[in-house]
Amino acid sequence: MKQQHPLLFAVVTLIVSIAGCATPAPAIDYDAATQEMMKNSFRDQGIAKVDRLQQDEADAACSKAQGAPLPEAQRVAIEAANLKTVRMPSDGQFIGDWKLGEQLAQNGRGMTWTDASTAPAANGGNCYNCHQITKAEISYGTIGPSLYQYGKLRGVTDPAAASAKPIVEYTWGKLWNAKATNACSDMPRFGHNKLLDEAQLKNLMALLLDPKSPVNQ
Repeated sequence: MKQQHPLLFAVVTLIVSIAGCATPAPAIDYDAATQEMMKNSFRDQGIAKVDRLQQDEADAACSKAQGAPLPEAQRVAIEAANLKTVRMPSDGQFIGDWKLGEQLAQNGRGMTWTDASTAPAANGGNCYNCHQITKAEISYGTIGPSLYQYGKLRGVTDPAAASAKPIVEYTWGKLWNAKATNACSDMPRFGHNKLLDEAQLKNLMALLLDPKSPVNQ
């Protein structure tokens, strides 16, 4: 039987001893590490500021859920809080010009570091990036549902009629703050975050609900 090398035996013994006494690595707070990485990866430039990385309660909860449904009580609380932020039109009129609404829906500009103004009138709706808007479109996003025949499918023949009031007010609320009806909606909160002004929202409302709009043909 071969004799073991004394030096090799000593080294192995030392390694085993060190491994046995080693302190477990500290747990990593991945949320904090991610936030720090994001802060270090961006900078203020033009009108695009790093404060956009600061999440409110709704965004933080939905990010943490990673696509999973929120607990029912939390979902209800978030939607209720966001519903309180919805402001109806100051003059009581919901419907604008669908032609201007169509231009707005097809405009993807606004709020980037190359834009010179933070005024909502300079922003587009970027709706085509997530939705089908008309039947004629050959390219559109599918993150959100199709908007084709939005008003027609909901029985809106006259947006000013009393019978249309529920869907008109719902649609306005959806454009103003989508989290009021869907806590983790990916839709921009156009009114709440001052991305679009009241006149622009009215024009989008016309695009969606006016029977003469190409959306409803």
